Amino acid sequence: MKKLRLAALVGGLLLATRAEAQLPSPYSGATTLPVNGHVVGGYLTLSENLVGLVGQLRLSFYPGVDFGFQGGLARMDRDAGNRTTVQLGTDGKVSLLRSTDSQPFDIAAGGGLGVRIGDNFSVLSLGPTVVASRSWHRGETGEISPYAGLGFSFSSLSGDRKETDFAMPIRVGSEFGISPVARLVAEFEFRLGDDINDDVAFSAGVNLPF
Repeated sequence: MKKLRLAALVGGLLLATRAEAQLPSPYSGATTLPVNGHVVGGYLTLSENLVGLVGQLRLSFYPGVDFGFQGGLARMDRDAGNRTTVQLGTDGKVSLLRSTDSQPFDIAAGGGLGVRIGDNFSVLSLGPTVVASRSWHRGETGEISPYAGLGFSFSSLSGDRKETDFAMPIRVGSEFGISPVARLVAEFEFRLGDDINDDVAFSAGVNLPF
């Protein structure tokens, strides 16, 4: 009986780790920061079995290129028990197409690396991403910038059991510029190619340029 309980606990924990083996999100569209630009952000992430808080710092040192560092904590609620995990990640984004008078879309490509660490396990995820966005300006400071992105996530689980996984996360969201120093963010993530884990996650937060 004890062995069966232990197997159920380990199995549930492994399922939980795979559920959150995802690429980090830049929580923004395809536009890149200006040279020497900085943004700090904070976000609440929710899915069926997870609640998490994530912070981000984005920087740019070269025209058309920016990158970010993410970190946070998440609480997973599973049949095997609740678990607190640490999430770390970094991503880069390169502008491929900028909006003009003749075409209104921005397109960027990049990649991300994410790590989730908990009791007796770790999950490493990496892969390329592409994102497109469009901006509408309202008044002197108002702006709405919806975006959509596709990623290819390759994940490796280490711990009591070793496993690899592949998924295609799709992100759809928008930034809402409410002032020159504050932009609200709302984002849905749809995780394709994974029949076991949470299929949809929602994040909301704020980006603060400085």
